[in-house]
Amino acid sequence: MTKNTTLTNFTAEQSETVKNDKTVVDNNNFLETIFGKQLNNVYPLVVTFSGNPHTVPKTKWFARPWTGDLHFISDHNNYSSMALFKPDDSGQYRRKKTHFRALHAVVLDDIGTKVNMERLTLPPTWLLETSPENYQAGYLLDEPLTSIKAADQLMNAIINAGLCDPGANGPSTRMARLPIGVNGKHEPPFSCQIKIWCPEQRYSVQELIEGLQLEIVHKDRSRQGKLKASKDCEADTVYIPRPEENLIIAILRQHHLYKGPLGDGKHDITCPWKEEHTNAVDSGTVYFEPNDNYLIGGLNCLHGHCAERTIHDLLHKFDIAISDARMKPVIRVIAGEIHHIVDAAERELAQSGKHYQRGGLIVEVCSDPGTSEIRIQGISKPALVRALANSAIWEKFDGRAKDLVRIDPPERHTSVLFDASSYKYLPVLNGLARQPYLRLDGSLMNVAGYDAATGMFGVFDSNKFSVPDKPIRKQAEEALAVLQDLLTEFRFAGESDRSAALSAILTASIRPSLRLAPMYHVRAHMVGSGKSYLCELITAFATPQKGTPTTFPADDDECRKLLLAELLRSPAVIEFDNLTTDLVAYKSLCMTLTAEFMSGRILGVSKTAAVSTRTLFLSSGNNVGPVQDMARRCISINLDPAVEIPATRTFNRPDLVRELLQERTRYVSAALAIIRAWITAGKPTTKCRSLVSYGEWSDLCRQPLLWLGCADPTASVFEALSEDPDRETLARLLDAWQASFGKTPTMVREAVNRINQSCDDELREVLHDIAAERGEINRRKLGWWIKRHAGRIVNGLRFIRCSGNSSAEKWRVESVSPVLSLSIGSTKETANTADAYRRASAGE
Repeated sequence: MTKNTTLTNFTAEQSETVKNDKTVVDNNNFLETIFGKQLNNVYPLVVTFSGNPHTVPKTKWFARPWTGDLHFISDHNNYSSMALFKPDDSGQYRRKKTHFRALHAVVLDDIGTKVNMERLTLPPTWLLETSPENYQAGYLLDEPLTSIKAADQLMNAIINAGLCDPGANGPSTRMARLPIGVNGKHEPPFSCQIKIWCPEQRYSVQELIEGLQLEIVHKDRSRQGKLKASKDCEADTVYIPRPEENLIIAILRQHHLYKGPLGDGKHDITCPWKEEHTNAVDSGTVYFEPNDNYLIGGLNCLHGHCAERTIHDLLHKFDIAISDARMKPVIRVIAGEIHHIVDAAERELAQSGKHYQRGGLIVEVCSDPGTSEIRIQGISKPALVRALANSAIWEKFDGRAKDLVRIDPPERHTSVLFDASSYKYLPVLNGLARQPYLRLDGSLMNVAGYDAATGMFGVFDSNKFSVPDKPIRKQAEEALAVLQDLLTEFRFAGESDRSAALSAILTASIRPSLRLAPMYHVRAHMVGSGKSYLCELITAFATPQKGTPTTFPADDDECRKLLLAELLRSPAVIEFDNLTTDLVAYKSLCMTLTAEFMSGRILGVSKTAAVSTRTLFLSSGNNVGPVQDMARRCISINLDPAVEIPATRTFNRPDLVRELLQERTRYVSAALAIIRAWITAGKPTTKCRSLVSYGEWSDLCRQPLLWLGCADPTASVFEALSEDPDRETLARLLDAWQASFGKTPTMVREAVNRINQSCDDELREVLHDIAAERGEINRRKLGWWIKRHAGRIVNGLRFIRCSGNSSAEKWRVESVSPVLSLSIGSTKETANTADAYRRASAGE
């Protein structure tokens, strides 16, 4: 039977043939023909019960999914939806518009009684007699309608034409009788009889409109725009998640037009207009998923007949709404729901995989367009507006248009998210890793991208690094030889300095894995000794990008601002080049080197940020080095070219750093192999002096070198501690104070009066060195200096505060024995208590 055939051509002989063909009219085969076999968790819903449909309880109308093989009872009322439905969150199937998936057929009612048979101007796919001389006529769509709006428009047009009733749950969810069953309204029940069954007879929406003389009415969305949400669904009203699957791909699969993915969001498909191609060639057609360049996706067909076709033609062919093609969630701005709206906005930022939280700020990982350096960048409020607009479709009800309209993310909602003190959904970003890094358990993390367990973001190609899974000592020795070969051009003052350079290389290679690590300072006597070049070489192990040294800050305030601004972007290295003064122990720098996080107020932002300090600190200078509290936080690498003019030297490998960068992955892999071999060997420990605060660093960047027979890289630290100017001055004051006052508790005022009234030259000289101002002793400054150094043991002596009736503090020098000996050339140590050993090692 063709589309041009009229009902009058359908003979009694044809009717009898159809009625007797039980394989054709079986309910399961009937439904399989309409909906197909592969339904992928979306099903038509069926209802079956006995009795009169008008008098049975409403519970009898509860539907269940038809999954392909259901036992239907022939003397029951048997119904099925003409649409597919998806389950709700609990897995239940309900005949509701919110669960609608696709309309496969439409049904006309009461043909022959309420509607004249002559009104049936288009031959149906099936004609079912449901009562004497009363029929249901079904029309199978050639392409299912997946848009609920389009389905409702078509069914409303049929209803408005008087060809069927609205149905209990709405036009697109109405039920139709199945071929095998009865109509229980009659007594006795009437057995349904199929009169026409032509499954090859399928229609497009346009053919139905023209053939049945329908009128499509495009209604506005004013009812939807009113958003009368109940308390139970207000979150759903504000936020509509992105579709779980791409609707276009699903429809292409359904019509057997999908071939497979091509990568990067591209898909190989069969052109829906293949028959128009020369020789109907089936190749050269690609569908693009939505991205920044193709907001609703794209279509590209190489054949000339389709040269002018675009994604809009594809959407129109399958009746897909543009909003569905965008594959984006929807956030609706509703008064009084700002908390839900901001939560939804943050959730979408988190799901984008591009935005994180760091130190209380929203940040992203980006590349510097000038240097190509990968860094962490805090986003501004305008940038946040752009990010929110890109991550979701924003809507608001417009009273004049009586409809939901698209808008930009509102400034108020953006500000609330931007100024938030904490974030529930954005993942925490602790830093960047430019090469594979160690986890807490010592295993190697060699997968790039964000790692939720460590909070690190890997920006490297893991395929270029080759680190043995379980390297042995021999492999570690070979790797050490590779690193030592890089240092042959440098003239170190001693073997401990060479070992310090090697430990700096190891530290640079795994700095993201270390909570704390000391600073490294390269020192020489003259310019041209290779200080900056060695820093450049060490930097190459931390990052493939060239370093950007800066000058040492002039005061602590400047130092704090500089460090906070730099650490926010998670640089691999912070380098202070060509120091002209000693490495001053600014409070903020000392804290950064012994604390895992640094906090402070961000310029231009009304919030305090706390950022990770997992950055390698380097510095260099001629005849300058760490002093005071920096002495135990900094390892010095001393260079001694032993020539009159170091800058005139010639080198066998003048492009050493460039050579290293070209084969960086091999050298970094060698550094990682040394550490991994030490871990695999059971972490053998060589006895050495403890470096307080840096136990983890000592295990991974010091012990492996000692295990391989290298000198102790921390020798310069203990030498600096013994040569600390404060320590020397304190030793002089303790000796002079004890000689002058013995064990008598003495006030600062009394000490100053004594040097003014006697010839105590040693005491006078040391007090002047400490607190002289304009030729006089500043008693407040002297008192503060003694208070700051109280309890510190030097040469077996220390200051202690004495209690008494006087309002001013009194000080006395006491002896502590046995004395802890700090011998630079030996590891022999004695201490009266473990606590004294800890304080002495810390320089306290």
